[in-house]
Amino acid sequence: MSTVEFFNHFDQQTQTLHNFAFSLTRDSEDAKDLYQETAFRALSNRDKFQPGTNFKAWLITIMKNIFINNYRRKMKGGIVNDNSENQYYLNSLNNSILNSAESDIMMHELNEMVDSLDDALRIPFLRYFHGFKYQEIADELSLPLGTVKSRIFFARKALKNMITSHYKIYEEVAILEN
Repeated sequence: MSTVEFFNHFDQQTQTLHNFAFSLTRDSEDAKDLYQETAFRALSNRDKFQPGTNFKAWLITIMKNIFINNYRRKMKGGIVNDNSENQYYLNSLNNSILNSAESDIMMHELNEMVDSLDDALRIPFLRYFHGFKYQEIADELSLPLGTVKSRIFFARKALKNMITSHYKIYEEVAILEN
């Protein structure tokens, strides 16, 4: 599909995308932001669109995935959305200082667990953890895609087992101390 054809197909779906964005966000400004992000992603990934498939469904899927990812990010980050005119409530949240010693110890332990993995599992896992896509990892390591996916799966499974057994020991020590 040529660039001109792509833009023509995209223009035909503009109103549908705006309507779908508003139905997801229920806010006109958020809907505009979602539309813009969808347009950017669609245009930057137009080479991934398969001609002959449903263009509208492809765009809707992109928009839905962006919305879900943004929603998850908001929930994970504990973002407070306050639509009130009075900004006093936003500025009056309790300020607190967190002691990061416990999380630093946990991260050190987790890093040791990851480092203890065999290189065949650790390297693909760390590449994936740092944001590389499966195919990029496979190309970099000259491995089949399925092998990379399997190694990442087995690394996760091994780490889960290590974490479970590690914290069972802590529980047993805590019981013995009491």
